[in-house]
Amino acid sequence: MNAVEIEAKFRVSNAEALGERLQALGFRTVTPRTFERNTLYDTPDRKLRAVQSILRIRKYGERWVLTHKCLPPDNDPNARHKHRIETETEIADGAVLGEVFERLGYQPVFVYEKWRAEYADATGHCVVDDTPIGTFAELEGPEEWIDAISQKLGLEESSLMTLSYGRLFEAWCRENGHAFCDMTFAAVQDLGR
Repeated sequence: MNAVEIEAKFRVSNAEALGERLQALGFRTVTPRTFERNTLYDTPDRKLRAVQSILRIRKYGERWVLTHKCLPPDNDPNARHKHRIETETEIADGAVLGEVFERLGYQPVFVYEKWRAEYADATGHCVVDDTPIGTFAELEGPEEWIDAISQKLGLEESSLMTLSYGRLFEAWCRENGHAFCDMTFAAVQDLGR
């Protein structure tokens, strides 16, 4: 599937309370809390990163999904909402596809994990991600819907973010005086030792 993804992220202090609030607003649970592991691939000289593009293999529960994201031609870097052209498809075996990527000159450059719960209403999605560096949620849908739902959730406009998990993790590493590594539960736990 190929579409323009529009989203905004925010920090969550209580995932259970957010889930209850979403259900009160008419959201239904699409996927209960499920473990997810993502591997980003790039060339050794990071050509994809240089153009703000990603090539990702995700294992979500038992499903493997291949995703490519890139900036739309009319991208506004100062927009309140993140816009990306997203092309993705389900695949049979992500580990094998990873080997193909490596033979083609790509290499794994960043692995990140999270536990994700997905909610949806008739217009958009809200995912709640428990990550090694905290809990975040993403609202994905039309800009007007994101603004309306964020208001109903009592969020300040300034609390909405457009940063990727990679960028959030880079900032977390800088703030905590750690070298950048993978954002896995084991790696972050090791940093704290």
